[in-house]
Order: sequence, then structure tokens, then C-alpha cells
Amino acid sequence: MSKVPEMFGTMVFGDSAMRERLPKEVYKALRHTIQNGTALNPQIADVVAGAMKDWAVEKGATHFTHWFQPMTGITAEKHDAFLSPLHDGKVIMEFSGKELIKGEPDASSFPSGGLRATFEARGYTTWDPTSYAFIKDDTLCIPTAFCSYNGEILDKKTPLLRSMEALSKQAVRVLHLFGKDVTRVTPTVGPEQEYFLIDKEGYKQRPDLILTGRTLFGAMPPKGQEMNDHYFGSIRPRVKAFMAELDEEMWKLGIYSKTEHNEVAPGQHEMAPIFTTANIATDHNQITMELMRRVAERHGLVCLLHEKPFEGVNGSGKHNNWSMSTDRGENLLDPGKTPMDNAQFMLFLTAVIAAVDDYQDLLRISVASAGNDHRLGANEAPPAIVSMYVGDELEAIIDAITNGTDYIQGMQRSMDIGVRALPPIPQDNSDRNRTSPFAFTGNKFEFRMPGSSFNIACINIMINSAVADILMRFADELEQAIDFESSLNQLIRRELNTHKRILFNGNGYSEAWPQEAEKRGLHNLPSTPVALLHYTDPENVQMFARQGVFSLTEIKSRQDITMEEYAKTIHIEALTSLDMLDKMIIPACISYSNELASGVAVKAQIGIEASTEKEMVKVLTERIGLLVQARDELAEAIQNEPDTLNERGLYEHEIVIPAMEKARTLADDLEHRVAKNVWPVPTYADLLFYV
Repeated sequence: MSKVPEMFGTMVFGDSAMRERLPKEVYKALRHTIQNGTALNPQIADVVAGAMKDWAVEKGATHFTHWFQPMTGITAEKHDAFLSPLHDGKVIMEFSGKELIKGEPDASSFPSGGLRATFEARGYTTWDPTSYAFIKDDTLCIPTAFCSYNGEILDKKTPLLRSMEALSKQAVRVLHLFGKDVTRVTPTVGPEQEYFLIDKEGYKQRPDLILTGRTLFGAMPPKGQEMNDHYFGSIRPRVKAFMAELDEEMWKLGIYSKTEHNEVAPGQHEMAPIFTTANIATDHNQITMELMRRVAERHGLVCLLHEKPFEGVNGSGKHNNWSMSTDRGENLLDPGKTPMDNAQFMLFLTAVIAAVDDYQDLLRISVASAGNDHRLGANEAPPAIVSMYVGDELEAIIDAITNGTDYIQGMQRSMDIGVRALPPIPQDNSDRNRTSPFAFTGNKFEFRMPGSSFNIACINIMINSAVADILMRFADELEQAIDFESSLNQLIRRELNTHKRILFNGNGYSEAWPQEAEKRGLHNLPSTPVALLHYTDPENVQMFARQGVFSLTEIKSRQDITMEEYAKTIHIEALTSLDMLDKMIIPACISYSNELASGVAVKAQIGIEASTEKEMVKVLTERIGLLVQARDELAEAIQNEPDTLNERGLYEHEIVIPAMEKARTLADDLEHRVAKNVWPVPTYADLLFYV
């Protein structure tokens, strides 16, 4: 551990490597681009490329790739060697500024949502100098944006950078009104990452895990997570070895891996990084998920990042901790000791509240997927209704502002727990609300709805854009104010009165909350197909256009891509269910029933009345018949899938998923009745408790 500072970032062409290897003026120009988001001078690209290549070759790299994030949700890369031929048949290692700045992958095979036809194949990747290049598997990876031949945006990185620019522009306008000398505001993000680890041998025997990432069948074992003994429990040696190697790999790549622990469900764990800028946090999280899978393999494990790989226990999320910081190092969501008197904080807090309320549908859309639909609303995951938790103190301040009454600040409390040897514990001003989708946690907001497999770019695009739009409106109004302080107070009070319906500090799991949310006029979008229909609502299209983040065409393409991904996911799950029923589960049940029936027949021949076994055979036969009937209903549901994309998404949710669940319920019941040595796949007990 003493070598961590020396190890950290050694495989990243970061600031220290650039300062050491670039001419002073080139380094200053590149740093100016990174820090201020200004355009890069193409004339320095050759110098940067040469230094980057020399550094990478010294680290053992032989290839380079433009590393980008298409709308598949994962990363993509095409490797090229540094080789250039010489006239004598030998080669030299070369890398030009042109190769650094632009690549040309085939764009036709990536999701485009109708932006590109199959025959329109050309695409471009372009270097993102605000994210550091890094080495992975002897390859220099250059973070890039990805667009088509005509400039259509085909990735998740470009709109994220656009949203960051929009947020910075509007936040700077507001801060100038407070007399602050700032030139840039950056959204900062720290994504907590939950995941499951299971033994590789068990995984290889589960077609559902291999093909869909989750168990389509599986009865609950005698013990699940009822005892809460796994949460923060002692980490098992095999898992600890995995975590140690994962940390080392991440630290080499400059990823600020900070916290690791067991999560609530057996087999579930979490990694949390330190905050960094939103685009770098996005890159780091994509790398982290890839590393988790690869490192797990080396330990005979499989890392599951699906949102709900096992029914009946916690699903896995990715808590997106979000804030804003100035180029002077000020956190704009830090309330200070007296938030009531901190007008700047109250204005930015009000902006976030208004943004979440006005664009709650977009936040729900940002976390929409087939996997996450299984997770939301149960086992510590927040419900699908977007609301905000601000804590007792801020809620009291907001009530005082909206009601026009005085706020009496409470004394900071400390707890005496009755042991004199222990120091007093300072008590926070508010408790935590684990059921809140969007919770204030001291100096940041924690968006708890995202699923564990998500690329966080879309999530932060929505938050950045929505907050930028509200700040634009605030700046437009306040810049015209004759009396700034009076106008500011009126604006805050008016906006909080308008948007306080989104604030909810209660239990998001209560049966009363959906009814209360409906009374408040909040969206309840329980499924991905229903949520996605709101993507192109006029107010959303107009907001993205105002902030320069998405055109209508780009929004529509993303709506179609997500809907198609949802429909295909359910279709694959349904086909996998049928395959497992036909080739594994139903044959195993029939075989076991026949075995029992043969035993009954043998006993009858020697005059033994086997009434218990007869009843077992009867029950098994009846339940197998019901399962076969459910299997046929599922097959029919698949055959009748509509062709129109939106109709198909809704059909999968309303018809196919219930058909799969009906078959699963019957199969899981039979799992309890069939002998373990006959059951064709590893059980939940086998998968969750033997790592």
C-alpha cells in the first residue's frame, strides 16, 4: 500500500507526463484547453502525438485506438499499430497529429436510431483532449467523440460535453451577479458502483445468466438477506483478493477508487470513487465496469452488473453523486454553516429543485431500461416516481421562505451514547432517506435511480441540461433587476412555492405515496416504454434546443434506440426462457416424476401401498401440465409481437413479461419439489453463498 502514490496514474498520459514531455508553450496551450474548454490549436497536435507515442511505447504499448462510447452503452475501440514501413523493409514507430485528432471507424453497425442508413458507413472519431489518454492491454486508448459522415452525433460523450458547456455558461452568468470572478463551472460526479460476484463454474451452467445477465428462473433459498449479516460484513478472502487487484488496476489508470464493502444481498458488493469532473467520471466508470469483469475472470469469478440478477434480494444500482464546482474550487452546493443566510447557495439549490420538478420525466427516462424496471421500487431501490429529499434543516428553511416566516436555526447537536470513554458524536442536521430518488446529502445530490450497468453520460446530460435551463431563466431575470437583492429574494420564494411539490422527505415505499404524488401532479412512469413516450414532449425538445445539447432528430434517435433495446432485451429473455423450459426444466421435471412413478409401480408389484409417492406424482404431473400450458402461452405471446417500435415496447411489457413471470412462478415452485440432483441448473443457494 505504501507504493500507491507511486503507482497511481502511471498508465495515464496525465498532467505530470504532459508537463515532463511537452514543450512549455505546447503544454500551456493544452492545459488551457483542458481547464477552460477552449478550442485546441491543431498545430500542436503533431507535437502532442509524438510525445504521447514515445510515452506509450516506453510503457510497452504497440497499438493505439480511438476509445469511444457509442449508443450501445459500452465502449468501442479499433486498434492500429504504431508501425510505419521503411524502404529497406524495416519499420519505425510513428503516430501523427492527424491520427491523434481523427479516426474513421465504420458507423453503419452502431445504433443510430435512423440517423444513418446501413449503406452510409463512414463515421469519425475525434480526440477529446479534456479526458486523458491511457494504456490498456498494451494499447494507447485515446478518449474520443463519435459522429457520422454528416456530423450526426452517434455517441454519449458529445452531448455530455455539450451539457457541461451549457451548465458552465449559465452558472457563470449567475455567479457574476454575485460578484464572483469565475470563468468556468464544472459538474462533478462520483458514481458508486454496485455489483454481484458469483463462481464462474456455476455461471457457465446458467444459460439465462450467460445470455441475459439475470436469472430467468430460480426459487429463493431458505436464507436470503433477511439476517442483514452480509452488509458491511467481513470480506471473504477470495473477494478481497479480487478487490485488491481491481484497486491496483484502477489506480494505475488514475481512477480514484476509494471505498469497498459488502452490500446487503449475499454475493453483492460496492465500489465508490472520489469525485471528479463529469466527463472523466463517465470515462472512469466505463473503464471500471470493464475491469470488474476482467479481473473477476482471473479469480475464477464472474461479475454481474445487471440491475436485478436475482429475484427476492437487492438489485444493483449506481448512485450518481452530483454537484457543481467553480474554477476557483468552490462547491456551489455547499450550504455552509448558515444556509439560510447563504443567498448564493439558496439560489443554486432552488435551481436544482426547479430543474428536477420541471424535467422529472427526463430524469426517469435517463434510468429507463428493461433491467432497471425490475429493480426500481423494492429492496432499497427508490420508486419510479421522481421526488427530492433535502433533509429536515433545508426543509425548514424552505418552509420559512415560502411561508414568509422567520427561520430559527437549531443548535448543532452531539449525541452522548452513555460510554464516557467515547467522544461525543456530532449529529448531522438530517437523517438519510434511502427511498428517495434524488437526495441532498450535505454538499451534493445523490441520484439513486440509475442501474448498475448504465453509462452515466445520459444521466448527467439530463441533470446538467435541466439545471442549465433553469439557471438561464434565473440569469435572464436577475440581470434585468434594478434591486438585485430584492429581486433575488422574490425569485427564490416564488420558485420554491412553485416547485416544492417535488420535495418529499417521507417513505417512498408507502402505499400512500403514489396517491399523494398523483395529487401533487408528479409523473408516475412505472415502465420504460411508458417513460420513453415523454422523450419528445415539446417542453423537453425545446429545452434541449435552448441549451444546444440535442436536436429533435437526435432526441428521436435516442428514443428509438432505447425503445428498440428494451424490446430486444425482453424478446431475448423470452426466447431464453422457452429454450430453458424446453431443453432443461420441463424434461428434468418429467424425468423426476417418471422416476417417482416407477417407484410407485415397483412397490405396487410387491404389495406396498405408496400413497405418499402417488400423491407426489399426481401433484408433479398437474404442475408440469400447468407449466407446459404457460410455456405455450409464452410461445404464442412471442409469435404475436407487433412490428411498430412503440407498440412493440408496450406489448413486451404488458403481454410478454407477464407470460414469462407466469412460467417462472410455476417453474420455481417445481424447483422446490424436484430433487436437487435432478434439477438442471445451479440454484440460488449454489450461486449466492459459495464465493
